[in-house]
Amino acid sequence: MDQEKNNKVPYNEDNYTHNIRKNNERSLDRRGFMKTMVGAAGVFAISTLPWGGLAAKELAGLGQKSHPKKKIADVQALKVGEAVEFAYPGEHDSALLIRLGENEYKAYQNACTHLKCPVFWNGEEKRMVCPCHHGFFDPKSGAPTGGPPRRPLPEIIIAVEGPTIYATGVKRYEA
Repeated sequence: MDQEKNNKVPYNEDNYTHNIRKNNERSLDRRGFMKTMVGAAGVFAISTLPWGGLAAKELAGLGQKSHPKKKIADVQALKVGEAVEFAYPGEHDSALLIRLGENEYKAYQNACTHLKCPVFWNGEEKRMVCPCHHGFFDPKSGAPTGGPPRRPLPEIIIAVEGPTIYATGVKRYEA
């Protein structure tokens, strides 16, 4: 008789899932778990839409940033072939203004596009130099002419008004 009892299901059920809902052992089944995950993914996707919109606007060039007009130097203080460092657009953003000719000025952000080392003006060789990895840049275009940098330096828009040179903005990087 004991042998016969041990070979039978202790309850009047024909499978072994009789204890799944016993004492809330499994309150979340497979279907409930998948519904929760799909809902969480939906909430995440919807929450990222504003950031995606901002990124698309920036990449499309629709969001033009405005920078304040800032005095860099007086025309008389900067001789042809000389350069002066200044901070633009923020107080911690180093930049470099070069006077290439009588009425020709160029300004660039002063961080190498390779690893952000400071770039210096070499007046004798008439080129900008990154001493960290021997990178060289053309002062007329900001384009790399030697070394590891592959992207041009970001150019700062300048305006000469009477005896004063001003920084008025930063040109967008164009691929």
